[in-house]
Amino acid sequence: MLREIYLRPLGLFPAALHERAKEVWGGLPLAGGWLDFSALEVIERNGARTDRFIAGLGEFFERDWGRRTLNASDMFEALRAPRHRLAGLSLDQPRIMGIINVTPDSFSDGGQHADAAGAVAHGQELVAEGADILDVGGESTRPGAEVVSEAEEIRRIVPVIVGLRAKTDVRISIDTRKSAVMREAVSAGADIINDVSALMHDPLSLETAADLGVPVVLMHAQGDPRTMQDNPHYEDVVLDVFDFLEARIEAAVRAGIPREHLLVDPGIGFGKTLQHNIAIMSGLSLLHGLGVPVLLGASRKKFIGTLTGVGVAVDRVHGSVGAALAAVAQGAQIVRVHDVAATKAAMAVFLATSTGIASDGSAV
Repeated sequence: MLREIYLRPLGLFPAALHERAKEVWGGLPLAGGWLDFSALEVIERNGARTDRFIAGLGEFFERDWGRRTLNASDMFEALRAPRHRLAGLSLDQPRIMGIINVTPDSFSDGGQHADAAGAVAHGQELVAEGADILDVGGESTRPGAEVVSEAEEIRRIVPVIVGLRAKTDVRISIDTRKSAVMREAVSAGADIINDVSALMHDPLSLETAADLGVPVVLMHAQGDPRTMQDNPHYEDVVLDVFDFLEARIEAAVRAGIPREHLLVDPGIGFGKTLQHNIAIMSGLSLLHGLGVPVLLGASRKKFIGTLTGVGVAVDRVHGSVGAALAAVAQGAQIVRVHDVAATKAAMAVFLATSTGIASDGSAV
């Protein structure tokens, strides 16, 4: 059953502002993080019809929501609730996930770190640049990519995870759709599962993830990598992505995965046009209503190249940093990036000047 009402936090401002400013604007904490919100976009969906209006917090509380009160109140509480730690990592400030593609055919850096030694060295560089998490992937999920066998994917990623675990104490994520790979990766030392299919590609994934007991990123994708860009269609892309992710959270919880172990990713570029991607980026704060941390992976993707006129993926650093800051400005807890140093530097300036928070989380 689809939701009838959605709440998107607006009027976002730094949580570090003086208490008097909060009194004037009536702000409330957003997900226990670095932002407060002072207004809501209330979205009512009734079949093909969608009504929207902006409400201050006082107006929202005064309105009679009738039979939809529970629907509205549970999402409102989800917006406010602090997020649980991710494998012990606090999410009260934005975190950077650095990408390590151990593949010959990824869209941006395929082949650059295909051997284990090179991938481990690259991971160490990303940690030195400021990565809080390393995301290791052995199968390309670019548009049109072919499936890689379980055995080959395991052969690619396990030595890298073992090597990273021996040389760094940052959290390690495994980017895979396959239950056997998840199991081998966690055994090798991975702390997090990042599944672009939201545990739907492999029928054993839900059971496996529950058994392994590690956090899981559930990502939205329409279709699989081979077909996902073949004329993707949505009634309302932001609401449809929300509904999908909410359903996958509930499926994961039913399978025995604790809600506090779940994260969501709207899946920029996975079965989405330029307009879809822009709409998701613009409406990203809606996803906080799911009550779990939000991860955004937009780094070097095609829509950035289209917007900036930069055709070569590796040259899309500036646009990628812009996308990461746009996500952080809407409260996204994690940004998944290729260019850690550039993102870290831009984020440090952004947080210090807009929120009064230094890169180490202390007040400036």
